[in-house]
Amino acid sequence: MSLDFHFRSRRGVLLGAAAAGAGIAFGAAGQATARPRGIPPVLVTEQAGRRLLLLDPRVSVWDPAAEPSVVRWAFSPLGDARYRDLVPETSWVYPDEAKVRRYRGRTFVLTTASFGFAAVVEYPSGRRYWAGGLGAGDDLFNPHSAEILPDGNVAVACSTGALVRLFAASLGPHAGRYVDAELKGAHGLHWDDAREVLWAVGDDELVAYEVAGRRVRPTLRQRFAVPLPVATPGRTAGGHDLFPVLGRPGRLWVTTNAAVFQYDIARRVFVRDFPGAEEISRSSVKAVGDDPRTGRVLSNAPEPGLEKTWWTTTVDLHRPTDSRKLVDGGIYKARWWLPR
Repeated sequence: MSLDFHFRSRRGVLLGAAAAGAGIAFGAAGQATARPRGIPPVLVTEQAGRRLLLLDPRVSVWDPAAEPSVVRWAFSPLGDARYRDLVPETSWVYPDEAKVRRYRGRTFVLTTASFGFAAVVEYPSGRRYWAGGLGAGDDLFNPHSAEILPDGNVAVACSTGALVRLFAASLGPHAGRYVDAELKGAHGLHWDDAREVLWAVGDDELVAYEVAGRRVRPTLRQRFAVPLPVATPGRTAGGHDLFPVLGRPGRLWVTTNAAVFQYDIARRVFVRDFPGAEEISRSSVKAVGDDPRTGRVLSNAPEPGLEKTWWTTTVDLHRPTDSRKLVDGGIYKARWWLPR
């Protein structure tokens, strides 16, 4: 394998459907923000408030307390009877994944939280398609990402648990049957329709799993794995985010502790030849993704001086460079709202 890279030193609230306008908008503090037509809303895991927020992309400073209309939709299982069995008061701590998916004509948000919560939530109702718990107390598995498969089953990546767990979620909202595959530091997941494999990224490698067996009793088998690029020989790469490159099918966004890459699936090579790489690729990026219609890239990385070292209040936009800021926020991941 060849590598082409270098390194640089509380309760769910429904607040309306997501729609993106065009032109000029004014934020809570009166900032005028020009934007390309059709820029998508932004979905964030907001850990300081223990909630998911879908935010108006036209506003440069998001201040939900002063201007509630910047929030298009919000979700938290706290106090929601539909998720009571998962004890969200203790399991919904540090929500660390939120991504939108279309499944059988409906829109869902996939979400996980570090203290054991994982769910597929219907948008905008907040209804439970499926939800489950993964470890508690001293046995925390630290769910970090989730993916829904074409048969309706749901995979969850657990970093501390060092595994990818595939639930037979198609059996119902409370289904608990599962199968595991070991993966050190499992952090990100993506189902690849074209190749019919489940991609997963861990501390040291990018793995493709074959899903077999029956829908009600699935199996996971590793098809192949490729080592992640490392900045220093002998050090862990620290794979983190995994997401399809929507503007260039056949590639995956992969972030590590040191940089942002794209993985060319056909050539089995990590590259940094994408437009804007010099700005986009940096250390500790928690999430990255592109809007195929405009070519704009969204990413976020920790900023200093906040309560947690992995938080940020800023979502970075690239091509062209811009940003959005969440007042009093603790963002872990930010993603374009692009149901697919």
